[in-house]
Amino acid sequence: MANIVAIVGRPNVGKSTLFNRLTESRKAIVHEMEGVTRDRHYGKCIWNGIEFSVIDTGGYVKRGSDIFASEISKQVELAIDEADVIYFMVDVTVGITELDNVVSNLLRKQNKPVIVIVNKVDNSKLYMQAYEFYSLGFENIVFVSSANGSGTGDLLDMTVVNFKNTKEENKEDEEIPKFTVVGRPNVGKSSFINVLVGKERNIVTPIAGTTRDTINIRYKKFNKDFILIDTAGLRKRTKKMEDVEFYSVMRSIRAIENADVCFLMIDATEGIKSQDLNIFHLIQKNHKGIVILINKWDLIEKENKTAEEYRKEILNKISPFTDVPVLFTSMLTKQRIFKALETAEKVYENRKRKIKTGELNEYMLPIINQNPPPAVKGRYIKIKYVTQLKTYYPTFAFFCNFPQYIKEPYKRFLENRLREKYDFKGVPIEIYFRKK
Repeated sequence: MANIVAIVGRPNVGKSTLFNRLTESRKAIVHEMEGVTRDRHYGKCIWNGIEFSVIDTGGYVKRGSDIFASEISKQVELAIDEADVIYFMVDVTVGITELDNVVSNLLRKQNKPVIVIVNKVDNSKLYMQAYEFYSLGFENIVFVSSANGSGTGDLLDMTVVNFKNTKEENKEDEEIPKFTVVGRPNVGKSSFINVLVGKERNIVTPIAGTTRDTINIRYKKFNKDFILIDTAGLRKRTKKMEDVEFYSVMRSIRAIENADVCFLMIDATEGIKSQDLNIFHLIQKNHKGIVILINKWDLIEKENKTAEEYRKEILNKISPFTDVPVLFTSMLTKQRIFKALETAEKVYENRKRKIKTGELNEYMLPIINQNPPPAVKGRYIKIKYVTQLKTYYPTFAFFCNFPQYIKEPYKRFLENRLREKYDFKGVPIEIYFRKK
């Protein structure tokens, strides 16, 4: 089950600084969603063994005297609608502003946990001044300094108590594949759900939703059994595409984290857009299986190699991770709908694939000996051992003498050799180098 925290507040109160501290600001953890909305960030935080997602909503607000408050309101409303916990950040050095009051008025009307974060509390004098923020009317208030990290431990303790216990999920359903459909608005996600579920409601069994507005449906038909995470009820809360895209990304984050395999649906008439690439990389970062569906294929004028050329273009844009199934579908004519399900089931099995250590070393070590990593600073790198780690997705550890000197191109070389031998199609692979 995904837990989401959204950081809201007016500009320049330190939201991004807090975000970087909570997510440790490492590229392997923080995923910058460029092109979705301006300066949008998405990252992971782990506290006391509990993992949750953090959304930095900073930089979204337009600068203009008349529309400033209304844009703040839209941003906060979107965050409220999808987040489990809201961080409302204010600046002690400035005090309570009119815009702070705009945000607080919105938050007080909602039934969501709100934590007021009084930032930049760096000394005892500012600590005393911070008490004025209790007048905003919220019970949970914490004084922090995003710059040096003071107070963040108390903040995280206060945060995790608001999350649902993921261990309470139904154990009976843990081994059942979970599929979800993500993509930009109006690409056909709703139609896909409707085609699968249909009017024969006896073929599905509703399961308690993991989040408000997200519905889990048990699908049992044609010898198939899986849980479909239905996110088709995407509401366009504003007319501006930027707001719609931000809302769809927040919905996508939750749906992706709850799934095993994601159908990334792309509109064939529009091609792959930056928003599609953002969602693709989001799936990849979360180590989920991927099946790309090119929908509305019935609307495309075709020649002999139209599909082949279209596939090459898609794979070129998602490179270097190109070992991904691409299917051309039509929800109107129901073209390749069940082929999509069969492919998702195969990707699900690929994601669970385990390779015995002896077999892995017997295959990989001769390849490594013939093509060793390039020497760095006169030091020769020797990889002596490889094993697959016990994770929910394919992860391999290569033990060597100088792991810090192995570069990304050689890492991709090893991944490609693994994919040549073993079927990991549609599944991101993680490779680590460790000191032997």
